Amino acid sequence: MIWVEAVAALLVGIALTALVVSPLVSSRPVAVEVDDEPEDFDETPKGIALAALKEIEFDRATGKLSEDDYLFLKARYSQQALAAIRADEGRAPPGVGAVPVAESTSDVESLIAARARAIRTAAVSGAPTCPTCGPRPEPDALFCSDCSARLVAGTCGQCSAPMEAGSRFCERCGSRAAA
Repeated sequence: MIWVEAVAALLVGIALTALVVSPLVSSRPVAVEVDDEPEDFDETPKGIALAALKEIEFDRATGKLSEDDYLFLKARYSQQALAAIRADEGRAPPGVGAVPVAESTSDVESLIAARARAIRTAAVSGAPTCPTCGPRPEPDALFCSDCSARLVAGTCGQCSAPMEAGSRFCERCGSRAAA
């Protein structure tokens, strides 16, 4: 009985070895399926543009993004998303209608100049300022969105000490804050 079991085990072993080795010695080409599309939706141009729109919505809701910056970025990312959707549907080639990030240094310089003007305007208009980072774009913020320091709303009319947003009296001289 042991001989029968040994022969059966030997035959099963030879069959398994033949199955494992046969693809290695076979000259027949193996068909490999190639998938050209990305595996993840977030890797497509459409997914990237839609994720960017969601991100700026979240940043605006949490106060990290000013209204002006939000409107600028929303217009830019919306155009990119529409171009990607149209390209996906075959109505336009990819890249047509997309907004270039910065075509020249003059574009970048004009964006920087606009941002600097906005910061100066915020400082003049009485917007809260951070002692470390300077004027903040969020008009109703109590803390700096960059360094988390308490924001200063203005200065005391008597002693010119910085006053925190919402304070009624100067912490240095005790005089009543202007309304």
